[in-house]
Amino acid sequence: MRFFLPRLILALCLIIGAAAYMLYTQPTGIPVLNYHQINDRDKNALTLSSHAFAAQMEYLASEGYHTITLQELADALEKGAALPEKPVLLTFDDGYRDNYDVAYPILKAYGMKAAIFLITDYVSLYPNYLTWEEVLDMRQNGIEFGSHTLNHVELTACASAEELKKQLFDSKAAIEWRLGSPVTFLAYPCGSHNQTVIDALKVAGYRGAFTVEMGSDHPGDNMYTLQRVPIFGSNDHTLLRFKLRLICPTLVASLEHLRTGLQEAGYPRLANLIPIP
Repeated sequence: MRFFLPRLILALCLIIGAAAYMLYTQPTGIPVLNYHQINDRDKNALTLSSHAFAAQMEYLASEGYHTITLQELADALEKGAALPEKPVLLTFDDGYRDNYDVAYPILKAYGMKAAIFLITDYVSLYPNYLTWEEVLDMRQNGIEFGSHTLNHVELTACASAEELKKQLFDSKAAIEWRLGSPVTFLAYPCGSHNQTVIDALKVAGYRGAFTVEMGSDHPGDNMYTLQRVPIFGSNDHTLLRFKLRLICPTLVASLEHLRTGLQEAGYPRLANLIPIP
């Protein structure tokens, strides 16, 4: 073991160095930030405090970032359409009520656009989720909406092709009926997808879909496996952590894969030494 450990540490240094090299040699790409809940009540992995969210929006505004729409992202990736300087897409999964009560006023204060992926069966049903009236209000003020399925089922676990079709078609139709505008994007619940799901998405008329894989998106990427940058992980999410994830998603993803690999190889203590912004 005493001979193996130095080699492991050397390998670790080489991998981190390689990740840093990737950061400076690969195209920057377009960051798509992924949020869930924004409130000062819940202390869970999917919640970001209102103070932290406001600080992040202030940083984006002060640094000259410009929020873009789902269609603008797709046109840039597929057609090479021009984007504003320092583009960023803000996305929220699930459609929590605090997206309206907390995040929406902050977004309006900074003149920012965003996209929310709705679990459509939960809208106007559960008190912790948005109502259709709130969805309509946001839609009139720069917020767009996509599907997160009917009831947050993992699409690869659908019992039949008919169930998969129902999750994709009916959630899409519900939003389109309420808003009177096309829905062409979906966020996979839990990131779960495969080729069967992608084929069904295309038949249903979706232009693209988002995973939970860490990274930014580049022209020529598969539109049905788009990456995002998760901005959650309890209320201790610092502004420095946000900046590192925004600017260096490839490096962060490499470090996460390295930590996971060490844990799976039976080196949990060494894995815990890997810093994950």
